[in-house]
Amino acid sequence: MTRLLTRSDLLSVLEPESCLEALREGFRRAGAATVPGQRIRTGLPFPGTATALMPGLLPGVDAYTVKVNAKFPGARPALRGVICLHSGRDGELLALLDSATVTAWRTGLAAALGTHVLAAPDPAGEAVLGVIGAGAQAEITVRGLRALRDFRELVVHDTDPERAADFARRHHGRVLGSAAGVAAVADTVLLATWSRTPLLSLADTRPGQHLTTLGADEPGKRELAAELLESALLVVDDRELAAATGALAAVGLPPGAAHATLGELLAGTRPGRVADTDRTVYAPVGLPWQDLALAWDAHQRAERLSVGTPVDLLG
Repeated sequence: MTRLLTRSDLLSVLEPESCLEALREGFRRAGAATVPGQRIRTGLPFPGTATALMPGLLPGVDAYTVKVNAKFPGARPALRGVICLHSGRDGELLALLDSATVTAWRTGLAAALGTHVLAAPDPAGEAVLGVIGAGAQAEITVRGLRALRDFRELVVHDTDPERAADFARRHHGRVLGSAAGVAAVADTVLLATWSRTPLLSLADTRPGQHLTTLGADEPGKRELAAELLESALLVVDDRELAAATGALAAVGLPPGAAHATLGELLAGTRPGRVADTDRTVYAPVGLPWQDLALAWDAHQRAERLSVGTPVDLLG
């Protein structure tokens, strides 16, 4: 039987703390996988793109994922698709999961983890969190960050003032009129937009600040200017992918321009922030194993709690 897990099913079983731990362990173990994940993207004769991530593999998990997404920026939601969770023993299709939900959670929570690791320590919770782009990715990232550390204040900017105001109300923050205005007051800045031109330059930032850019996940998208990326201590999730389709590709930087991967920081094989004056940037692309980490967690919980709809696709 295949378990169908819709958005509402997933929201009933996913928990930020459990997902954060699954991702943390995944970053530590993913390098031991013997089959590299692939990210395949193609244009379409429609106003959108098709993307596939496969196979999602993690040592110790006897399953794999294949994800197929349609990304149409003008639609709401902009991303739609499915994640197929297959048994590693016989290929049985264990579950079909809503991709938009899993993608938002794994991207947002992995971003929260990277932000927490790289941002300056703040045990008193006095830092200001800035958000540029008040969509689903930012929503989950803020939830994850608040499970990891406290912030004194949240400020937000979005090209849609109503969406920014709704975000500010939900998170007890305030709206600012520009991306540069957010960077001027925030200690940690999260960017999660569809921008194809830089939203922040080096002059918009200051020493000691941390920035996480989620929008540079495919060719043509960019949120941070080249001189900012070149001057920062830059961490990615995968060097080659970042240089092929991510933030490094957007400004013509090679894989070696990245100081480290998040997996290396969590494994302790590379240092992160060294000085209080370091500008740090986390610029992930998104990796297939992250889909597996959350899909496996969701499937296990759904099985225990009888959440979702069992279907016999071979019947």
